[in-house]
Amino acid sequence: MKTNRRCRALLAVSLNLMALLFSTTAFITTHWCEGTQRVPKPSCGKEKKTNCLNYSGNETANETNQNVVHYSWETGDDRFLFRYFHTGIWYSCEENINAAGEKCRSFIDLAPASEKGVLWLSVVSEVLYIMLLIVGFSLMCLELFHSSSVIDGLKLNAFAAVFTVLSGLLGMVAHMMYTQVFQVTVSLGPEDWRPHSWDYGWSFCLAWGSFTCCMAASVTTLNSYTKTVIEFRHKRKIFEQGFREEQNFLDQEAIKYFRERTEEERAEAGDLRLQCLHSCSPN
Repeated sequence: MKTNRRCRALLAVSLNLMALLFSTTAFITTHWCEGTQRVPKPSCGKEKKTNCLNYSGNETANETNQNVVHYSWETGDDRFLFRYFHTGIWYSCEENINAAGEKCRSFIDLAPASEKGVLWLSVVSEVLYIMLLIVGFSLMCLELFHSSSVIDGLKLNAFAAVFTVLSGLLGMVAHMMYTQVFQVTVSLGPEDWRPHSWDYGWSFCLAWGSFTCCMAASVTTLNSYTKTVIEFRHKRKIFEQGFREEQNFLDQEAIKYFRERTEEERAEAGDLRLQCLHSCSPN
C-alpha cells in the first residue's frame, strides 16, 4: 500500500510541475495568437527596392517635392503587404517592414477601453493560478518527502488537492477571458493593428496544456486520498470483525468454563451433603 501511495504522489507532483512550467512559459511569451496584418506598401526609395510601391516619374524629384501627385499601376492586394504578428497577454509584436526585426507594443494599450477591466482581471487570475500551483506543488512535495505519519500525509494530500482544483478553475477562467478580450480587440482595436487573418499559437496551447496537467494532478491527488481512506476503512473493518470473532470465542470459552465450574461445584456440594447424611444418621 505504501509503495502504491508513493507512486501516486510522485505522479501528482510531476503533473503539477508540468502545469507550473507550462503556465509560466505561456504567461511570459507572446504567442497566444498569431497571424497576418494587411498594411499598405511603403514607397520605394534609395534604400528600399522590394515590397514597395514604385511610382512613375523621377524618384528624386518626387522625394523633394511633396506636391507632386504620385501614381501606381498596382491595384487590389498588390498595394498591400501581409506582415506576420504574434500577441501575448502583455505585448503584441509585428514584423517591421521598413527594417529587420520586430516592433512590439503593449497589448493592454491596444485593447478597447470596455475590455481593459476584463483583461486586467484575466492577468490577476493568471497570477493567482500560478501562485496556487506553487502552493499545491509545495504541499505535494511535503507529503511525498517529509510526511512522518500517514495521517499527516492525508492532511497534506487533502489541502494539495483543494489548492490544485482552485488553481485549475482560475486558470480556465483566465484563459477564456483573454480569448474574449482578443476577439473583441480584433473587431474594435486600432486600424493599424487589426489582423487580416489569425489563429491560436503555441503559447495558447501551452496554457490549456497547463490546465489539463493541473486537473490531472488534482484528480490523481484526490484519487490517492480516497484510496488511502478506503484502504484504512477496509483494514479497520477487518480488524473489528476479527476482534469481535475473538471476543465471541473468548466469551463462549468463558461461559463454558463457568458452566463446567458450576457443575463441578454442584457435584462437590452433593457429595458433601451425602457424607453429612451418612455421618449424622443413627446406627
